[in-house]
Amino acid sequence: MDQATEVFQPLQADDPPVVAGYRLAARLGAGGMGRVYLSHTQGGRPVAIKVVRPELADDPDFRRRFRREITAARRVRGAYTAELIDADADAVPPWLATLYVPGPSLAEAVARRGPLPVAAVLWLMAGVAEALQAIHAEGIVHRDLKPSNVLLAADGPRVIDFGIALAADGTAYTATGGTIGTPSFMAPEQAAGGEVTAATDVFALGQTAAFAALGRALYGDGPAVNVLYRIVHSEPDLDLLPEPLRPLLARCLAADPAERATPAEIVEWCRQRLGADADAGGGPAVWREITGPEVVVPGPVPEPTPAYPQPPVPAPTPAYPHPPMPAPAATYPQPQYGWPQPTPEERKARRRRAALISAAGVAGGALLVALLAWSVMEAKGRLDDRDTAASRTSTTGPSARSSSSASASGEKSDSSSDSSSDSSGTSGSGTGDAGTSASPRNPRPEGFAAVWLDAKNSFSLSDKDPKARKDRKGDIRFDCQTLGCRLKSDSVVFMQMYGGPGTTLDDCRLMLNTSTQKHDWGLSGAAAGTEFCMKDDKGNIGLYVIQTKSTAMPDLAFLSGDLTIWRNAA
Repeated sequence: MDQATEVFQPLQADDPPVVAGYRLAARLGAGGMGRVYLSHTQGGRPVAIKVVRPELADDPDFRRRFRREITAARRVRGAYTAELIDADADAVPPWLATLYVPGPSLAEAVARRGPLPVAAVLWLMAGVAEALQAIHAEGIVHRDLKPSNVLLAADGPRVIDFGIALAADGTAYTATGGTIGTPSFMAPEQAAGGEVTAATDVFALGQTAAFAALGRALYGDGPAVNVLYRIVHSEPDLDLLPEPLRPLLARCLAADPAERATPAEIVEWCRQRLGADADAGGGPAVWREITGPEVVVPGPVPEPTPAYPQPPVPAPTPAYPHPPMPAPAATYPQPQYGWPQPTPEERKARRRRAALISAAGVAGGALLVALLAWSVMEAKGRLDDRDTAASRTSTTGPSARSSSSASASGEKSDSSSDSSSDSSGTSGSGTGDAGTSASPRNPRPEGFAAVWLDAKNSFSLSDKDPKARKDRKGDIRFDCQTLGCRLKSDSVVFMQMYGGPGTTLDDCRLMLNTSTQKHDWGLSGAAAGTEFCMKDDKGNIGLYVIQTKSTAMPDLAFLSGDLTIWRNAA
């Protein structure tokens, strides 16, 4: 398979042929925000069209941020950025278009040829740092700088996807379980949910350059939670890098954002090391070697040919006075071109079909309203039944995720004696009975299904039944009246987990012991399957897995999720 075939994939059955007037020629790829296609401007210049995923497009908060960010991104003009030329945040679905860069991404180039030479890494860092200067000058922080967002053109790198990662919240799960924002290339403050600044992009540039020099991520591979823990709590092993790159990467990867190099300092440092080659224009031969042969871009897709020949345009009507009208004829001849004309019988049949279709539409609409009403009542009945069942047994895990969490944290299978009544006549449960075999390091998990959060209720990890509270006096609250919907608390710290389902008690312990303790966490990009670890000031740890999220109408917004609690587990 040649390189052009790998880059330009044919459109699939679920791909649209046209987006906002741009006829799509091929599929370029897909990411956390949506799919990317090749198209062309009216003048034939190739562009990349990114179409936002439906689950993000349905979020009003996302659309508002997306509109703000593309407005700022339009102002970015840099030699090493892919210029944003068109976008529509209000379309269905939202989309944007940038100039197409003919060249592989850094991730593809490293996968194909291995680590880059030192000179090529210096060219890479200088170009990306100059792109960051242009991006930061417009008040934008990229938030998701990584090898797949750096394209290698013949005359230098190009940074893409700036200005849109913030719209997607940078830490959000999509409904498919992917993340926007890549754990292996996050800065410590970003991984811990702290403030994200221009210095965050510099840390990501250092990680991206290290990837180019090593052929792999500097902080290693494995589960996302382990990678993030290493980024937050350990120093990178710079001895693995080529010696000429170590001083600059040490400054880029400083744990304190204030100690990191600025993009301007990175550009100057690289130019000094490149010497005369820095003024050669277009990069040295070593750079052109890593970009590979020039890829032939497919041409524009032609307009479809109509199935029937169109009738000629009639001649313009002469100005006043009108010529004399011809005498009426008994019959009118059929035209010699254009669409075939229906007979009177066919006209009558069409009118009958139209009447039947209208009647069917009215009946179908009434049926649809009835079905929707029945569905709402049925869903409410199921929720009530599930609440009743969950309240009877607090030791049952709320979902497969909670079960896997329990098994990973050392829970042992219940014996028949555990599930029977004790001597006092009370059924055994996981609420911390003295008769259980749980230990402080391996407490028994308690599961609660369909725990509801809205503007009128709350819950606490210390509650015997978190679903029983019907007031706002609990430690964990849901707020949609300020800047988007959020989890808030005065005494509970939150941490959104990465990498997919299956978070364990040990994972929560690991990530909740970070230096940054957040009592407020935004939910703008969260979807079904998003997992949150939480810990209160009494040492209780909880795992909340969102099952349903509705935030389109802030006054009626709510969350429903499965909750696992480990008492005195911190």
